[in-house]
Amino acid sequence: MNKQQLIDNIRAKHSFLCVGLDTDLKKVPEHLLKEEDPIFAFNKAIIDATAPYCVAYKPNLAFYECFGLKGWTAFEKTVRYIKDNYPDQFIIADAKRGDIGNTSAMYARSFFEEMDIDSLTVAPYMGEDSVTPFLQYEGKWVILLALTSNKGSHDFQLTEDAEGERLFEKVLRRSQQWADDKQMMYVVGATQGRLFEDIRKIVPNHFLLVPGVGAQGGSLQEVCKYGMTKDCGLLVNSSRGIIYADNTENFAQVSAQKAHELQQQMQIELAKVGL
Repeated sequence: MNKQQLIDNIRAKHSFLCVGLDTDLKKVPEHLLKEEDPIFAFNKAIIDATAPYCVAYKPNLAFYECFGLKGWTAFEKTVRYIKDNYPDQFIIADAKRGDIGNTSAMYARSFFEEMDIDSLTVAPYMGEDSVTPFLQYEGKWVILLALTSNKGSHDFQLTEDAEGERLFEKVLRRSQQWADDKQMMYVVGATQGRLFEDIRKIVPNHFLLVPGVGAQGGSLQEVCKYGMTKDCGLLVNSSRGIIYADNTENFAQVSAQKAHELQQQMQIELAKVGL
């Protein structure tokens, strides 16, 4: 999916919602545990319920890899189900990969060739040669960690060098030498507030993947105030607030309701920039 297709889908659905598929068997409704593949059964129900209200899904690989082969199979089935039934959805593999060049090339092959996923989160700490192997695939996106939503983000990401440049700013500036806004996005946590202003000074046109709205306390309105562009430029992720809103047999309907509520809020924000 290219940038214009993503923008067109945001405009058509009046939504920039990304639903995080962080599927934890300790939290799914108990009746699903009787299914042959409870992870996929849960995901399928969530996807069917929320697809009208979102433009992207983000499975977090940790929630699948912890179950070994069964978990990886559920992940692959989930990706295939989305691609077969909701081809307009942007799929993000939240794997935070990044290693020396030849290892990154194998990670890229796994996600972009074998599974044909749209995008992958990548850690920038090891520098250019750990990221560029992911950029060799036309139509695929790298979503680089920049300023995350967790408390520990301040340990390194906000540290300054002798010239006063913060580490996340260095990541934003340097990485623009590797790819443009048609192939690279950045992860910026919703809890970062007005720092979105500083980010937009450096990357005015890039899409930002924004976790942290809802359960982590981030404000959708604040994110939009400081981070939205004329083309939206945001994919706001919600995981727990949608997929675990209910643990009864009505869980899918409640998830749909929560996704719809967020979509309606997003429609208001999009209207402010004429989308």
